[in-house]
Amino acid sequence: MTNEEEKEIETVDETSDTVNSAEETPEQEETIETIETEKTEDNEEVSEEDQLLAMKEQVEESENKYLKLYAEFENFKRRNRQEAELNSKYKDQKFAEHLLPVIDNLERALAIEGTDESFIALNKGVEMVYRNLVETLEKHDIKAIDALDQPFDPNFHQAVMTEASDAESDIVIEEFQKGYILKDRVIRPTMVKVSE
Repeated sequence: MTNEEEKEIETVDETSDTVNSAEETPEQEETIETIETEKTEDNEEVSEEDQLLAMKEQVEESENKYLKLYAEFENFKRRNRQEAELNSKYKDQKFAEHLLPVIDNLERALAIEGTDESFIALNKGVEMVYRNLVETLEKHDIKAIDALDQPFDPNFHQAVMTEASDAESDIVIEEFQKGYILKDRVIRPTMVKVSE
């Protein structure tokens, strides 16, 4: 084909397109408009569905955040309640720790023996104070640890010496300093000598 023939074919094609477009009937135009309307409606429906899905995701995400915050707050309240109970349970511990040396000194004073009448009266007064102090501590659940002739327990006893003995091994044979417990917590372990 020559260039002139190609140009003629192109011109024919262009004119046929123009004729075809000009020849569209009103029915064809309506069909085209209906198709375009349906396409826009479909797009609107799709966009509404997308919006609905996005909103559902936002609601779900907000709900999850709320549930996590609620759980965190409940855990915070539980920890605070446990801490308050623990503080309340052992509130007398520091006070007892400061009183233990006083009790030790009263016990040492009671261990001294004398025959003088004034000494006996003083000893009786010290014994009354000692008993009163011990009773007061017991009212607050602070009790002495019984150690003598008991099996050695490192949770309640502090061994400072060992000694060969005819008795069983690991038995407390002498008590150097009394230990005390507050409810179930050891305030001070008993200093003891243990048999080997």
